[in-house]
Amino acid sequence: MKEILNHLFEHKTLTKEQAYEVLVNVTNGKYNQNQISSFLTVFMMRSITVEELEGFRDALLDLCRRVDLDAYNPIDLCGTGGDGKDTFNISTLSSFVVAANGISVAKHGNYGVSSSCGSSNVLEALGVKFTTDTDKLEHSIEKYNICFLHAPLFHPAMKSVGGIRKDLGVKTFFNMLGPMVNPAFPKKQMVGVYSLELARMYGYLYQQTDTHYSIIHSLDGYDEVSLTSPFKLISDKSESLLNAEDLGLPHLQYEQIKGGNSVADSADIFVKVIQGQGSGAQNAVVAANAGMAINCARPEVNIPDAVQLAKETLESGEAYKLFNRLVQDNKLVEA
Repeated sequence: MKEILNHLFEHKTLTKEQAYEVLVNVTNGKYNQNQISSFLTVFMMRSITVEELEGFRDALLDLCRRVDLDAYNPIDLCGTGGDGKDTFNISTLSSFVVAANGISVAKHGNYGVSSSCGSSNVLEALGVKFTTDTDKLEHSIEKYNICFLHAPLFHPAMKSVGGIRKDLGVKTFFNMLGPMVNPAFPKKQMVGVYSLELARMYGYLYQQTDTHYSIIHSLDGYDEVSLTSPFKLISDKSESLLNAEDLGLPHLQYEQIKGGNSVADSADIFVKVIQGQGSGAQNAVVAANAGMAINCARPEVNIPDAVQLAKETLESGEAYKLFNRLVQDNKLVEA
């Protein structure tokens, strides 16, 4: 690591092969915490290159505990996090709305690092159990159209650096990697990223795969469709700039989609929204993101229609019924 750090401190970049090797060594415990912290810090002070991102991604995918859900052809809705916006758990809520529309979802997620409450935090607080058991994951996706893949259980490298990331409390390149390293290797993905630069990198890397993708970035910095500004959509079919009106939804203010200050607060917001009792703004932003995912999974449904379908599913309580059955099932399995 000493040679790698000196190389980076001289403002040099890593090749794809070097980036791959470093992450393998991190996973194998070859570096101490100070060395890993220094390494992560480099990428907080400068932009990551496509080659570095690709090397890190390939290492995580090669090292991960893969779960075969190909029979369900699932979609993942996952954001990088790290946008510093502290919204409520929009992509997680959207995942249940998508599942309630009969679309299989393999939701990849983790505990919050740069935010107070990640998807794993809120789902765990509400009774969802994490597992690597393929039979249980298949049961979940078969019965409820959704299963949850808690990243540290499937990625040894993420587990190795979890404590360091939490101590640092800011976004690292692991935020950039999260959406790209779903251990189910889904062929459909709606990905939110916190910068336009990263959206371009994602677009380049996804072009090299057979994934059907929609990459989202709101121009005011959100890693999701925030409805607070126009947003960029980069997909395997086209690239466009859209706004709230294009989705048939109102323009929102930041304060209207803010999350809770604790896991308990976030869980309360989650329950209210999924029960269809959220504010108009909360319902709108979930409908926007779920609608974009429905369009990604079913391109024959145009975006405005997909958003309207998502809005109706949320407000009718169908997403809540599905979520509630899933949680009750988890409790029965645990008992």
